[in-house]
Amino acid sequence: MNPPLLLATESRYKIALLKRLHIPFISQPAEIDETPLHGETPEALATRLALSKINTLAARFPEHLILATDQTAALGTQILHKPGSETHAIDQLKQLSGQTVEFLTCTAMRWPNAQTQTHIDRVNVTIRSLTDAEIARYVAHDQPIDTVGSFKVESLGISLFSAVESSDPTALEGLGLIQTAHWLRDAGFRVP
Repeated sequence: MNPPLLLATESRYKIALLKRLHIPFISQPAEIDETPLHGETPEALATRLALSKINTLAARFPEHLILATDQTAALGTQILHKPGSETHAIDQLKQLSGQTVEFLTCTAMRWPNAQTQTHIDRVNVTIRSLTDAEIARYVAHDQPIDTVGSFKVESLGISLFSAVESSDPTALEGLGLIQTAHWLRDAGFRVP
């Protein structure tokens, strides 16, 4: 029998992604400080935050597989953040117009024996050149204030792109399901 699965998040996006695999799980947020450390790379930040979520919950859920994920995005060396408001989303999309943004999604799994594994998915998204009117219409429609990059790929945000390069398209949504499914099969889950 496989161990119970816990997804370390309260994100409706990540919960919806894991539900695609049709397996039982519970979700629990892990309250952590997500402030980047001085000089921290986007990959190191995503990895540290995913592992911090696991470590925060491990003592409370020692018999669970704990799945955590974190995503960072970078425009060159600049780490991007969730905009938090329509105005900041509009400003961020103006900055990203015509640019390629690298999204790094770290998926981490802690086994009940305390072994932890991590996996990084890299997704390059090229945003087409956008007009101010297109940006305003998009932000008004999708309200992408709680997503890094100021777009929702699972919604109308895909219309902002000219290209996406990835080995796992779900990683752009915040949880790499290809690696997750592999780990779950190793743990005894029937996927599919």
